[in-house]
Amino acid sequence: MMRKPSSILVIYTGGTIGMVKDVESGSLVPVNVERLLANIPEINRLDIEIHIHTFTHTIDSSNIHPAHWVQLVEVIEENYPQYDGFVVLHGSDTMAYSASALSFMLENLSKPVIFTGSQLPIGVLRTDARENFITALEIAAMKENGAPKLNEVCIYFEYHLLKGNRTTKFSSS
Repeated sequence: MMRKPSSILVIYTGGTIGMVKDVESGSLVPVNVERLLANIPEINRLDIEIHIHTFTHTIDSSNIHPAHWVQLVEVIEENYPQYDGFVVLHGSDTMAYSASALSFMLENLSKPVIFTGSQLPIGVLRTDARENFITALEIAAMKENGAPKLNEVCIYFEYHLLKGNRTTKFSSS
């Protein structure tokens, strides 16, 4: 009998992971998630059904506030029955604050909510975005005896899986 692939909802809030350099201005601008996924063809080799929810207005993480946390919780709660896990693409400046807030707002989780982002945009040659995103997806999709292996809010960043309410950003490089 074939195993059903994990179904993961990717919630794109904004942040460096979803930016590309604008040719004309040279500044970073948000890109749609489909273009983001096109920069990571390895994702197609994962045994994961990926669905996308994009915030109507992407957020620079330095501008995030509690109303955005409420919005994230609402998206997760509305979609909770349909998915095995959630990956939140978020800016790194306030990712620790958001993950901590959600760890207290989402009680009695039986599924993972994995935050990730990157220091460099997805289109940059030596970006950390690919590894962070792919591994966050794999962690969110992990199952043991048919049930999600993780059941809490975490951050996956730079080869580390951390509890969402036990993290701080200590470096911008």
